[in-house]
Amino acid sequence: MLTSAAAAVLSVSMLAGGVSPAEARPAGVNRPELLPKRFARVIDVAGFLSEGQEKRLEKDLERLEDDTGYKLRVLAQNYPETPGLAVRDFWKVDDRSIVFVADPSLGGNILNFNVGAEVDLNVPKSFWSRLSGKYGNKFFWQEKGEDASIEAAVIAIDTCLREPPGPRACANIQ
Repeated sequence: MLTSAAAAVLSVSMLAGGVSPAEARPAGVNRPELLPKRFARVIDVAGFLSEGQEKRLEKDLERLEDDTGYKLRVLAQNYPETPGLAVRDFWKVDDRSIVFVADPSLGGNILNFNVGAEVDLNVPKSFWSRLSGKYGNKFFWQEKGEDASIEAAVIAIDTCLREPPGPRACANIQ
């Protein structure tokens, strides 16, 4: 049986057609009132990031999108405070999108990713689990902070997406 926090993460993980567990699909959370008034690549409803960190990540994600065509979006939440499914339309999630949800309310791993089909073709599936294992584990984010987990993951994703595709792509997570 899924907890309500797990249901929230799964509802966001279903946004771009990502793979979710074969268990019953939970009803998605949809709270558009939690979205910013204007477009942002980073939505921090949990308050994990400082204003400066948010601005820096916004610029980094804009550069990544301009350079590679991949859309990396970051949602920092603490269930039940989440816009949930409302981000799908807000961000125009598609096959070249990566929705990165940082949510410590599950108690274990803070990092959750939903990747579009085109991203999935170019990034090994093992990359996402290795990334979660390194920067999303409870020991890392409780010692360093949720913000450090988010920033380290964004840097690793940026590095990976800039590598040429192939059998050795995204092999190292810095």
